Amino acid sequence: MKPLLASAVAVAAGFLVTAVASVVTDAAMRAGSIFPSSPERMSDALYALAAAYRALFTVAGGYVTVRLAPSRPWRHAWILAGIGLLAAVIGVIAFYRIGGAQLGPAWYPLSILIEAVPCIWVGARMALGTNAERRVDA
Repeated sequence: MKPLLASAVAVAAGFLVTAVASVVTDAAMRAGSIFPSSPERMSDALYALAAAYRALFTVAGGYVTVRLAPSRPWRHAWILAGIGLLAAVIGVIAFYRIGGAQLGPAWYPLSILIEAVPCIWVGARMALGTNAERRVDA
């Protein structure tokens, strides 16, 4: 595989791990009647649960990206972090433009924004810790 394509696959895989795992878990939580069906609003405790598993999936996304990176794993992690940060900013903007408090607590989309970069960093560190020869970001 060409290096540019391999790099794109690494970053896309990390993003998809995060996004798909979040969407599938949300659906499972609704199917299992843990989360209420739309348009009923969830409790703050359920939003905290969603933020927690999204953080774990974001760590996993950082891990996958670094493990798949053909070279310069930190560069790939930071590209994923930038994409995640952009997606979170769009989510915060959408929250306020669509309806704000009617959708849920304001802290929830802000927590997704705040946790994006640190969680990807943790996943990247975990991946690099399992493969010592990839620690050098040359």
